[in-house]
Amino acid sequence: MIARALAMVTIVVPDYAAGQAFFVGVLGFTLVEDTDLGAGKRWVVVSCGEGARMLLARAVDEVQTAAIGRQAGGRVGFFLHTDDIAASEGLLRERGVEIEAPVRRESYGAVLVFRDPFGNRWDLIEPLAPEKMGKAA
Repeated sequence: MIARALAMVTIVVPDYAAGQAFFVGVLGFTLVEDTDLGAGKRWVVVSCGEGARMLLARAVDEVQTAAIGRQAGGRVGFFLHTDDIAASEGLLRERGVEIEAPVRRESYGAVLVFRDPFGNRWDLIEPLAPEKMGKAA
C-alpha cells in the first residue's frame, strides 16, 4: 500500500471568513490551523474529530470560483457521522442550514442530506450499531 490514511481534502470556498464561519461557527468543527502564506493566501485547516481534515481553499480565479458548490458534480460529496441525528437536525435547522429532505432510514443508519452555504451536498449519518447492520428494513 502506498498510503496509510487520507489526511486531508480541499474544499473551495469564496473566502476564508465564509468558510470558517460555516464550518467552525455553524457545524462546530475545530480550527486546526490558520497560517498566513503571504499575498492573500492562507493555510486554513478545520477538523471535526477523528479522521480527515479539510483545507479551506479560497477560489482565486474563474475556474475555481465556478467549482464552488459543485465539487462533487451535484452529488453528495461529503459525509459526517453523528450519534444523535434528531438533535443534530435540530441544531442545523436552528442555525439556518438548508436541509433537503426529512431524515430517512437506510440499511446502514439514519441519513439527513443538507447543503453548505456554498451549495455542496452533505450526508449526516447516524450509523446503525454494528450488531444491527443488515437487519434494518
